[in-house]
Amino acid sequence: MTRDVLGDVEKHFWLTRSVARCMHISLAEAMVEGRLSADKYAELVTRCRASRCSGRCMAWLSELQSEASAAPDFCANADLLNALKV
Repeated sequence: MTRDVLGDVEKHFWLTRSVARCMHISLAEAMVEGRLSADKYAELVTRCRASRCSGRCMAWLSELQSEASAAPDFCANADLLNALKV
């Protein structure tokens, strides 16, 4: 049986937060406004940790020249982040 190992929590916290910020989403504000629960925030980070696309994500973030209107298609959190876009 193969055991999947999640990525580093701190790295994926910052990746999740960085993608959201590029979309002009403040996850902290979304929590204050009641649009994002603490459990859902933790789920975002955990999905990122399990996705194995951090290399693609870091490249996307480094190549981004302007505001992102949506999360990248390969992002495990694309649907959740896009739903938070106001």
